[in-house]
Amino acid sequence: MGCVSLTLTGNASQKQSGASRSPAQKNVLGQDLAVCSIDPLTGFYRNGHCNTGPNDRGKHVVCATMTDRFLEYTKSKGNDLSTPNPRYRFPGLQAGDQWCLCALRWREADQAGVAPPLRLKATHQKALEYVPMERLRKQQLY
Repeated sequence: MGCVSLTLTGNASQKQSGASRSPAQKNVLGQDLAVCSIDPLTGFYRNGHCNTGPNDRGKHVVCATMTDRFLEYTKSKGNDLSTPNPRYRFPGLQAGDQWCLCALRWREADQAGVAPPLRLKATHQKALEYVPMERLRKQQLY
């Protein structure tokens, strides 16, 4: 699928770019991008937002609320989001946590019937390049 745990590699100074600090990034509704999660701290740039930039090859732009089914599914695909990894200050996720997912992984999970619900206000407009708005709306949490 091409979605790997890019958010777990490198260090913060390598990831910083204008995109990570830009307040003008928009959600799929055309509004300012809302915070996805501060605890656990999510986003490719670890700023709580699902914003993206040139270094985010996985396009971590979909703000989703984790479910046990999705966590099991993504682990079976080689992307274990439930196991803590202290080396990268990754706490491991559990059902109920909100997290910025790769758009392609979310689409794949949707096609498999295990997509976690998402928050449109915190999902970056870039997601629309991978998933039609009608699919996103059907899976929205609030």
